[in-house]
Amino acid sequence: MRARWLFAAATLTLVSAGTVATGVRAEPLLTQGIGLSSCSKLGPDLKPGAGLDHLPNALLFYWFQGYLSAANIFLLYEYNDYVDISAVEEGTITKLVADFCKSNPDKKPISAIDKFIREAKKVEAKESDAFDPWEH
Repeated sequence: MRARWLFAAATLTLVSAGTVATGVRAEPLLTQGIGLSSCSKLGPDLKPGAGLDHLPNALLFYWFQGYLSAANIFLLYEYNDYVDISAVEEGTITKLVADFCKSNPDKKPISAIDKFIREAKKVEAKESDAFDPWEH
């Protein structure tokens, strides 16, 4: 299941790489995206409460939104539910990851994000709400 999420998140990261990081090659983002970096590197750079004006906070939150979008596609098809992205605020994610990284410097932020998604309140959807963007 996690492999599907990682694949979907990696695909979304590649698609959105041009808008978030102009001039950066997309290939390294598959293995070096901010959610896959080490907590020992990212944790000290995060500043809960500083908002999106603080670049590491913004990068983490925008990465999270793409990752959650990919996870939602999976959730819709597997369980007919999803996490409402608009209900998740930057401060929540920044604090979650900063706290996780303080306690787990040897781990990766994606572990905290995956747990957040598993435990988040889901919105139930009808099967007809799901769409297949690759349907012909």
